[in-house]
Amino acid sequence: MSEAQPPVFSIEKIYVKDLSLESPAAPQVFLQAAQPQLEVQLANAANAVADGLYEAALTVTVTAKAEDKTFFLAEVVQCGLFQIRNVPAPELDPLLGIACPNILFPYAREAIAELVGRGGFPPVHLAPVNFEAIYQQRAASSAAAPRAEAAH
Repeated sequence: MSEAQPPVFSIEKIYVKDLSLESPAAPQVFLQAAQPQLEVQLANAANAVADGLYEAALTVTVTAKAEDKTFFLAEVVQCGLFQIRNVPAPELDPLLGIACPNILFPYAREAIAELVGRGGFPPVHLAPVNFEAIYQQRAASSAAAPRAEAAH
């Protein structure tokens, strides 16, 4: 008799796939006293790379604007290779949508702070993110979408 294999979840590699900083209004923005407003956008995705190996990507984009001037736009695509085996199909999506971004976020947060600081701006320290709430919100909105269409 064969016994079920125990689930496996391990980090194989953490890496930066893309990193960019744009400061289109430099050097004039350094002469302004205006405090820019920050806009933070997050996106995450995951795809199978090989049998039992998944790449999870967390994209963090921070834009700083004051009036009509963009002080900077910083973006990092922080990735990880994760070995995931013997996990039931219904548990795989939450693992990729919650656990993986939770692991990647501190690295992305550090990359953004360092990148913005190297650009001559005060470092941006991103607040913690509740990826479970984001995942549940997306799951609820995607579950509601077909019903809304069917009601029309």
